[in-house]
Amino acid sequence: MVEIAGRWIPLNFVYLAGAARHAGLTADIYDAMTKDHGYPEIEKRLRESNAGYVATTAVTSTINDAIKTLDLAKKINPGTVTILGGVHPSFMYEEVLNSSNAVDYIVVGEGEITCCELLSVLEGGGDPAAIPGLAFRRGDAIVNTPKRPFMEILDDLPAAWDLIDWQDYTYNFIPDSRLGAISTSRGCRGHDSIFCTQQKFWEDSWRARDPEKLADELEFLYTTYQVNVFLISDEYPTRDRERWETFLDLLISRGLPIYLLMETRPRDIIRDRDIIRKYRKAGVVYISIGIATTGHDTLDMIGKDAGVDEAKQALDIIHEAGIVTEASFMLGSPDETGAGVKRRLELARYLNPDNANFFAVTPWPYADMHDDVRQYIREWDYSRYNLVDPVIEPKGMSMLQMEIALAECYRKFYMGKIIEVMTMKDDFKRRYMMRATKLFMGSPFILKKLGIGILGKLGMSQNR
Repeated sequence: MVEIAGRWIPLNFVYLAGAARHAGLTADIYDAMTKDHGYPEIEKRLRESNAGYVATTAVTSTINDAIKTLDLAKKINPGTVTILGGVHPSFMYEEVLNSSNAVDYIVVGEGEITCCELLSVLEGGGDPAAIPGLAFRRGDAIVNTPKRPFMEILDDLPAAWDLIDWQDYTYNFIPDSRLGAISTSRGCRGHDSIFCTQQKFWEDSWRARDPEKLADELEFLYTTYQVNVFLISDEYPTRDRERWETFLDLLISRGLPIYLLMETRPRDIIRDRDIIRKYRKAGVVYISIGIATTGHDTLDMIGKDAGVDEAKQALDIIHEAGIVTEASFMLGSPDETGAGVKRRLELARYLNPDNANFFAVTPWPYADMHDDVRQYIREWDYSRYNLVDPVIEPKGMSMLQMEIALAECYRKFYMGKIIEVMTMKDDFKRRYMMRATKLFMGSPFILKKLGIGILGKLGMSQNR
């Protein structure tokens, strides 16, 4: 759904490029994925840039390509200094450095200050070992410098908005849109889950930006670059109700014709029932919420704190405000069964979000759950740790059965939504959902996945 919906700006690079400029260097941002560029185009761009430093980021599913890209930069110019950051290398820096000579430095944790200091020290011929938040090789040893504390103030980060090729970024579900992103806070607190790693990365911290400066930034991006759709990229933007309502009031008072996409928790929506109309008036048109359970048999293992009734109540409140909803459901724990998958689909239909994601339980190698489920892991290629491809083989299901189950959940859920979408009374939601459904059902990726589900069913029927 994410890639079908639009092309998303690399917000982290906007701040990191600003940090590079702050170190006195000239910076450039190259978003090869959004441009649909493969390695021949990447090689051409690297050769033309003649860059002294090449930096990229990685989650688990992109770590292989991140290393391959830095390896390519080294082959083009062995003197290029390569830098890698992001969630996966922050936790797995030893594995990355031991597996590849293409990575010179890994930025561990929050990157802007560390990146700026690293570039300044390298330019000045200093010793990177004096910089907190780094991992790198020195001879046969790996140096891991002391942890860098999180920034206390987020509003003063330099942002290189001018380096974004804005024409590349659109939100496909809203015509004539230009898609941007904004971070209103960092961190994830009070959200215990052995599956999610955000709280682990942010060490149970949460820091918020000033609502007035956030409103200024949105207005600047709208007036300067004509950005009219914004992803609020935070894990938890609504944690502080007073701050959040102030932000909504500021947007309402400025009257910007913008659309906001966000995620939050069901209990915050219930808390904000009396101001949910402000969400919509301020421009919020899409809210994604987390669902507590992967089925009764695995609820305790996943350990999330919200319940089904809470999720249903929150979704109903959002629907009443004319806002599009999304909810995600996890399938494929070691105890997964065909009956459990059926219950998950029944739950999705009962909760009735406008959009549903059915994700494969994915044991990130640094997540708390990884060691507990290790014996059930059948896929060790990190590129498949993407929430779409099954990684775990349940005790009572095969990997193929899991893949078929995921595809069938999508097919049955969305086929059951067609009449509802066509008869929606809210004009905006109806147009939005009809466009989204058309793009979703016409996606080559989705058609391939649904084809696997259908062919798999036929194969199993013949085998019987």
